[in-house]
Amino acid sequence: MRVVIAGGHGQIALRLERLLTLRGDEAVGLIRDPGQAGDLAAVGATAVVLDLEASGIDDVAAELRGADAVVFAAGAGPGSGAERKETVDHNAATLVADAAQSAGVRRYLLISAIGANDEPPPDTGEVFAAYLRAKGASEDDLRGRDVDWTVLRPGRLTDDTGTGRVTLAESTGRGAVSRDDVAAVLLALLDEPTSAQLTLELVGGDTPVPDAVARVTQR
Repeated sequence: MRVVIAGGHGQIALRLERLLTLRGDEAVGLIRDPGQAGDLAAVGATAVVLDLEASGIDDVAAELRGADAVVFAAGAGPGSGAERKETVDHNAATLVADAAQSAGVRRYLLISAIGANDEPPPDTGEVFAAYLRAKGASEDDLRGRDVDWTVLRPGRLTDDTGTGRVTLAESTGRGAVSRDDVAAVLLALLDEPTSAQLTLELVGGDTPVPDAVARVTQR
């Protein structure tokens, strides 16, 4: 399987790339900074330098052509303002979805966030509220497309060592989850075609990842 990951230097992306390459799949990470390429090489992934805030559909489609799936893991990152939450977390996700359709790639996984489906509470900080709204807009855009999309909404992310056990459901409530376990769930969703057209929330839990994915994809 050839998987292209937008935001290929992100903490979840690097973990997913390692999991993919360890089992013999091809992981391609789209990055903005050429200096990050070495980190991708260290996990066995191929880096492609492409600034999603300055590229057009044709530029991105050229890198997606021939892929089996696309994962949108890009984000404006800590320290960025509300404006970049819109240009990266929303506009770039839309751009990559447009490019995936242009390139004939049907499988598209979007990493979103718990709370993206609701208007942020009044006491939410301006930047975090902009982030949640941008993620929600990206979700809404994706659901209107003729692609095999899956939306994954992790809870509060931690750098704890993954346990391989999670709670995965349409609604989980608030909670934390390790980036290791998010990557493991993404890999399992990529392997399961019946996870298409599902929006799933993810927090830590007691269910092994394969069983958690099997439960939500039984129809």
